[in-house]
Amino acid sequence: MLIKVNGEEIDVAEGSSIQEVIDETNAPYTPGSIVCLIKGKKELEKNISKYKIKTTQGSIIIQLNESDEAKPLVDVWKNQYGEFVDLDIRWSTPTEVAIGPIVTDLEPTHDEFKYYEGDVVLSLSSFSNESTHLIMLKENTTNVYSVPPYNKGIFARVIGGRKTLENLTDDDRVTGIEPIIERSTTTDSASVSDLSTVLEEGNELYTYISFDVDDKSPICVEHLFSIIKDGRIKVSYDSESFVGVYELEGLDKPKEDTTPRTRGTMTIRNEGKGVGKLFIYRVNRVLTPNHTTVGNIVQGMELIDIAKENDFITVKSEQQRLMLLNKTQAEATKLLSEAGVEHLIDGIVDDDAIIVEQNPKHTIDILREGQVITKAINKDDLCKIKFVDNAPRSVRYFKLLSGLLENPIGQIKVHFAVPGMHIVMFEGDKKSAKGLVPENNPVDKVIRGQIGITNMSSKSAGLIGIRFEDNTEFGPTAETFGATNIVGDIVSDYDSLEKLKEGVVVYVSESNNES
Repeated sequence: MLIKVNGEEIDVAEGSSIQEVIDETNAPYTPGSIVCLIKGKKELEKNISKYKIKTTQGSIIIQLNESDEAKPLVDVWKNQYGEFVDLDIRWSTPTEVAIGPIVTDLEPTHDEFKYYEGDVVLSLSSFSNESTHLIMLKENTTNVYSVPPYNKGIFARVIGGRKTLENLTDDDRVTGIEPIIERSTTTDSASVSDLSTVLEEGNELYTYISFDVDDKSPICVEHLFSIIKDGRIKVSYDSESFVGVYELEGLDKPKEDTTPRTRGTMTIRNEGKGVGKLFIYRVNRVLTPNHTTVGNIVQGMELIDIAKENDFITVKSEQQRLMLLNKTQAEATKLLSEAGVEHLIDGIVDDDAIIVEQNPKHTIDILREGQVITKAINKDDLCKIKFVDNAPRSVRYFKLLSGLLENPIGQIKVHFAVPGMHIVMFEGDKKSAKGLVPENNPVDKVIRGQIGITNMSSKSAGLIGIRFEDNTEFGPTAETFGATNIVGDIVSDYDSLEKLKEGVVVYVSESNNES
C-alpha cells in the first residue's frame, strides 16, 4: 500500500505499524516523541482555505468562501484546481483576468450580477460547462458570466498578489497551484505516541522537524542547539499562535537578527520577561526587537501544529552543531574534517585528550572562519559530577554558573583553598543565588567528595565547595548543615583538587555513573 512518510511516497506492506515503517525507512525519530498521522490528502485539504496560484508574473493568494451557498463551487475547486496548472491566461482586461478552460459538471445561468474587486468566480463561457474559466476581478463590475446558480459563481477572494494580477497578460500562464498549509489545516490530525498503530492506504506520517539556522544570529543559534537534548525538544507551552520551549529560560541572550515572525519561524527572546525562551510560530506575527530569529522550520510543521504541552518532538538540524567540548582530539579532528574546517590545537595534542575549550565558541563563527582552536586536558583531570534529583534549584544554579546548562563541559574557579583544611571553595554569583532556598541539607554528616552550595540563609549564598573528608558539623562551604545544599558527588578521582590554588579553573562535566 502507498503511504507518505515525512512527505515522501513509499510502498509498504499491508498492515504495517508506525514502528515497522519507521524501522523500514530509517525515518528520523527519537523514542518517546510524538508522530503526526494524517489519514490522507482529502482529510488534510478539507481544512485548507487558502491557495497560492503561481504564474509567470508572480503569485496570487486566494481565500475560499466558507459560506454554505458557495460550498458546491468550493468542492469543484478542491477537486479540480490542478487542471488549471500549465494553462495560459485566456484573456486580461482592465476589469478581469481569465484562466481556462477546463471541463466541469456545473450548469450555467443567464443572470446578470454585481461583482467587486477581488472576487474569484467560476464562469461557464458561452454557457458551456466545457468552457469553465477562473475569473479574478480587478475592479467592480456588473456582468453576465454564465455562472452556476450558487453564490453568483463566487467561491473565493484575492487576498494577496494584486500587483501580479494587474501585470498578467495573455502571454502569461499558470505554473502551479499549491494549497497553503496553516495550523488550522492539521489540527484535526492525530498526535500519536503508540507506535503499534496500524497504517492504512493513503496515510501520511510525520516523525520529526528539521530547521535551517539564521547565520546572522551565531550566539542565539548556539543557544537553540543547547535546548535540543538527546535529539528532541520538550514543549513547555502551546497556544494558537506558537509552541514554546522554556528549557533554558532565564539565560540572557543578545539581540541579533530580527525578522518578521512568519509561520515556521524560530526565535529566542532576548529581552524582557522570559529571556532565553524558544518560540516556534504556528501563524504569522509582526517583527519585534525582543525576539532574535534563529531559524525556520523546513520539514515537519505538521508536528508543530498538533504538539501539546509536555510532548516531545524529534528534531534534526540541517546544519550540524560543531560542539567539540567533551570530545577527544581525534573525534574533533574527524568531525571538523567532514565539515571542511581546519583543526588547530593549543596545548596537549594527544588523540585521547578531552577538549575543554574551543575558539570560536559558536558553530556559525567556526564555519565563517574555517578553523577552530581547541584546548584539551588529560581525561583523568576532568572532574565528573553525578547530580542529585532532590535539589533542582541548586543543581540549576551550579549548571548556570559553570556553563553546563548549555555546554557538555563547564568551568568553576577556585575561590579559597588552604592546605590541610581538606576543603576547597569555588566562586559563586550572589545575584543568581538569590533564589537558593534550603534543599537537600545534610542530616548527620557530609561525605567526602560531596559538592555543596551555600543557600540564601547565609550572607555567603552561592559559594560552592568540596570536602575531602567526612564531617559531622559543617558542609563543603564551611557553613552549618542548614545553610548547605548538597548538589552532587564527584565520581572521578578528586584527590588532586585539594592541592589547587586560588584562581585555578577546574573543568567539570555531568556523569550518569553511580558513585
